[in-house]
Amino acid sequence: MITDLFLRGRGREKMSAVDVQALEDSVEDVRTLGPRQLLVERGRDVQNSTILLEGPMCRYMDDREGHRQIVAFHVPGDFVDLHGFTMKRLDHDIGTLTPVRYGVVPHARLTTVTESWPRLTRLLWFSTLLDAAMHREWIFRLGRLGAEGRVAHLFCELHTRMAMIDRVTDGSFTLPVTQVDIAEACGLTSVHVNRVLRSLRERHALAFKGGVARILDLRALEALSEFDPLYLYGSHFEMSVA
Repeated sequence: MITDLFLRGRGREKMSAVDVQALEDSVEDVRTLGPRQLLVERGRDVQNSTILLEGPMCRYMDDREGHRQIVAFHVPGDFVDLHGFTMKRLDHDIGTLTPVRYGVVPHARLTTVTESWPRLTRLLWFSTLLDAAMHREWIFRLGRLGAEGRVAHLFCELHTRMAMIDRVTDGSFTLPVTQVDIAEACGLTSVHVNRVLRSLRERHALAFKGGVARILDLRALEALSEFDPLYLYGSHFEMSVA
């Protein structure tokens, strides 16, 4: 199944066999793209949406001097630009962090979905609302938390999201990002991130090395970052798609 990670851990079990087949049929092609490549450019017309199958992507914006602010990380199973279906262009760029594999979903096929499968349409709508919930939490993180809290919150979120798609083993998960990427997501310098990661390691809360994150004390990280996974709407949340 190409789309088997879509909403895994966040409502996948609500999908009927018909929903699954309709979503599978919406994928026109599966492609690969190398690391640090631009997938969608800000302001350009878009005719397709993208479901991420393997590898991480990010959404980002550049200031006038070319400094990047990452505004979202995407993991396998995410529709990284589903909102482009209705908006027809993006107000930010989307790029890869490592080599990725992704599915191309033409907007014409999404139109067919919305006209023929209302239940699946509501699930796709739910997916875009999850993005909005995460954006609000990122605003809170940047506006109210200190450096250690920001970094800890980011790792708590990614740990939870990777666990939802069964990519966490004994508290560890692959996270092939650099300290610069983390800095650009947390509004910090890479030097500051280095100090924070060292502090979290010395607290025996988090170890991050070689693209692998190991959560040593999840409760400590959650307390430090005021992290509450409610905004991620895990499967324990009662979602109605009737």
